[in-house]
Amino acid sequence: RVKASGVNPSDVKLRAGARPGAVMQYPRIVPHSDGAGVIEAVGEGVDPARVGERVWLWNANWQRAFGTAAELVALPEAQARPLAPATTFAEGACLGIPAMTAWYALFGDGVDLTGQTVLVTGGAGTVGRYACQMAALAGARVITTVSSEAKAAHAGAGEWINYREADVAEAVMDLTGGAGVDRIVEVDFAANQAASLAVIRPGGVIASYASASAMEPVLAFYPFMFKNVTLRMLIVYQITPDEQARGAAALAAWLEAGALSHAVADGGGLDDAARAHDRVAAGDKLGTVVLRV
Repeated sequence: RVKASGVNPSDVKLRAGARPGAVMQYPRIVPHSDGAGVIEAVGEGVDPARVGERVWLWNANWQRAFGTAAELVALPEAQARPLAPATTFAEGACLGIPAMTAWYALFGDGVDLTGQTVLVTGGAGTVGRYACQMAALAGARVITTVSSEAKAAHAGAGEWINYREADVAEAVMDLTGGAGVDRIVEVDFAANQAASLAVIRPGGVIASYASASAMEPVLAFYPFMFKNVTLRMLIVYQITPDEQARGAAALAAWLEAGALSHAVADGGGLDDAARAHDRVAAGDKLGTVVLRV
């Protein structure tokens, strides 16, 4: 039984046909991949003790017709992860895409971030805000880019750059004494490619989960190659079961410890779904828009 349904930019873009070649796979689609709620019934082979368990949901609408924008949803049991008692359903509805994308960008390749310097572009965004927190929890120095002081406060990173007022590459190099950064969690690969190339250290990693300004950017291949840079283009929908399990375990530990701060933007109820999509598309909100069910 769904209690909260998260509305992510990918949900809005898919519904709006904003992706090249994207078509409706089914005659009727109930949107949204993320959510949280309580297990009301289980199928064959699932432990009956799970009935009544509070859970967060992921990939509910990935290659499936029925997502979380409904009172009830049926999913494979691995897509219903236990939700820490102190975490609200609305907060749980932020985990599937925003938090897991941040985790995957930072830790999916198994690198120890202790002592590393991580640049998070768009730190006030839903993914970026989690990435700032997780990188800091892992012992990294975190620098983020934002468009205002208010968004810097929302991002929560100790060091930030207003990309509208400063040259990001120059500012990052100044902050790091010319050393640059070990890893970039990238919100717009095309828009930031030049700056990223300038600040990434030899052997560094750029983990990009979007490129909205240009979906097919021209890649500066040789400059990246001669810095031995690893480019990771990632989407959380396609992570393996093992990767999802590792990420869920990391989230569970942080949630149990109360280590993560969540940003929830109240989207109203199911009747407000269209307005919630418009709000996400407008990009003028802070936090994940969540519908109460």
